[in-house]
Amino acid sequence: MNIRITYNWLLDYLDTDATPDQIREYLSLCGPSIESVEKIGDDYVFDIEVISNRIDYASVIGIAQEAVAILPMFGKNAKFKKNPLEKYNFKNITVGNKNICSLHVKITDPKLCPRFTAIVIENVLISKSPSFIKERLIACGIKSINNVVDISNYLMLSLGQPVHTFDYDQIKGSTMIMRESKKGEKIITLDEKEVTLPGGDIVIEDGSGRLVDLCGIMGGLNSSITDKTKNVLLFVQTYDKVKIRKTTMSTGVRTVAATFFEKGLDPERVEPTLAYGVELLEKYTGGKVGSKIYDIYPKKPEKKLLVMSYGVFGKKIGVEIPKKTINEILTNLGFLVEHDGSTLRITVPSFRVNDIDIPEDIVEEVARVYGYHNIPSKLQPAVYVEQPKEMEDLFVFQNRIKIFLKHLGLNEVINYSMISRSMIEDGGLKIEDHLRLSNSLSEDIEFLRISLLPSLAKNIKENMGKTRYNTAPGLKLFEIAKVYIPVGNKNICSLPNEIYRLGIAVNTDYADLKGIVEAVYRELNIPDDLSVPEIVDKNGVFMTEIDFQTLIDNCQLVPTYKPLHPYAIIKLDKTFEINPKKTYDIIQKMAFKSKLLQKIEVVTLYQNKLTLRFYYSSPEKNITESDAKSELEKL
Repeated sequence: MNIRITYNWLLDYLDTDATPDQIREYLSLCGPSIESVEKIGDDYVFDIEVISNRIDYASVIGIAQEAVAILPMFGKNAKFKKNPLEKYNFKNITVGNKNICSLHVKITDPKLCPRFTAIVIENVLISKSPSFIKERLIACGIKSINNVVDISNYLMLSLGQPVHTFDYDQIKGSTMIMRESKKGEKIITLDEKEVTLPGGDIVIEDGSGRLVDLCGIMGGLNSSITDKTKNVLLFVQTYDKVKIRKTTMSTGVRTVAATFFEKGLDPERVEPTLAYGVELLEKYTGGKVGSKIYDIYPKKPEKKLLVMSYGVFGKKIGVEIPKKTINEILTNLGFLVEHDGSTLRITVPSFRVNDIDIPEDIVEEVARVYGYHNIPSKLQPAVYVEQPKEMEDLFVFQNRIKIFLKHLGLNEVINYSMISRSMIEDGGLKIEDHLRLSNSLSEDIEFLRISLLPSLAKNIKENMGKTRYNTAPGLKLFEIAKVYIPVGNKNICSLPNEIYRLGIAVNTDYADLKGIVEAVYRELNIPDDLSVPEIVDKNGVFMTEIDFQTLIDNCQLVPTYKPLHPYAIIKLDKTFEINPKKTYDIIQKMAFKSKLLQKIEVVTLYQNKLTLRFYYSSPEKNITESDAKSELEKL
């Protein structure tokens, strides 16, 4: 999110000799990014990016706090003229003995609202805002409406705490009940739109049961400030940030206030905001306090204390920063610092408890304010760590096979390690053989795969007809990746065996895939008797899967020497009119029982006819064609 504040507004709280451009440059280097500075009349407007975990500086006072810490690092003076977070509290409010306006408050669940404060200002006069408030709001992109509404917006930008103002007399029975909404409940908001609530949203109903506020997002039209308003209920509070976020996402109602509340606000900031608001309302509406202060604060957060040594800063940052500088930076950022010379005891301010948790967070604060540009850019000396041989082999062989398959015309695919139930079933595998993720984000990535083939089959199916220029003869894909084999009892949380495999899939024909596999084995000089993979035919998609470690273990740098065969070789062809894949599997198992058979080649494969060529020879003598035919007839 971005906020806009003005330079003169900042100078209300900050005493500095830095120019607007210097503030932009120096704060952007070490803190909030000021994206632009625009001159408007006699003032300058800063457009500031606010990161999600630093909602504390989304205000004039928040930027002033950053400036107090950062600007002195660049030789500029910067200190608070006044800090409204310290100046204002309930003691500033004169309640008096006579409370004309009372309020009955009930919060059904304390988790909905960590802190609830309210007060009634009676006999207000609705009119235009004073010029300085109106001009500042308009410069910051907020429309001026009237003095009461403008003051509520002015407070939000000043202190970073959204507030809401009700027409007290429109709250039936002077009753406010904060609860969760019911599914289907409706409220008409200030922008005159009807919002149907999904349920579980934070709302306020009055004594008649009407919803008068969609809390943290937008007030109800029925309790809004109008020209006829006489008594104003000033309402300052914090909410359950998760519920506010869910409501904005489910209803589509998005406001600046919701952007603040959904990031988690500091309940300690509620009190000074209410007190400052009372001062502004009394001064610019002519009203007076007409009720007691309502403050419901069931659980005050405990202070967060971090203990660390000064030595941590040099070790983590890489340069030695003087202890005095460290203390000054942290103090200027609002931390309470105590030390004994070597050890720091740091109390985290309430507005930083959501993003400061460990000593390293404190180191980061000091480093950024000190200036990353002041830290020398020195690389750590290189340390050679010898890779385990199995890791080196894995890398070398993967690279070698990928390049080889690329030159054969195959394309590499990379799939998720998780697959869907339907992919498992389509692949003929069993669901119970797979490990299921307990926190899967989608049904498409629910199970850890035990085979690469379901993913490859899906790749072929989804890319049919999408080959380059629609002229390529077919798809040839491969993947080298892990599969995950469950170990032991699946009900016991244990890590699976992670095994690398090579998967290949083509939609051309059986012989094409067999030839690719044999080529891989020849490239790695693996003996022929190991190059007999199981090939799966799935609706015209031919696939195979090979254990990658087997390739590594059997690879040879040079092929095994084979002396020239001294005797004649008899070549015989035979055609089989059976399922080609099954036929070939049977022949592979049966044919090599013959001591005369040297090898088999696929000659043609057309429809359901497979023609194979058999090579017969004896290592001891020349054989006749009759001898070879006799062996072939045994199949």
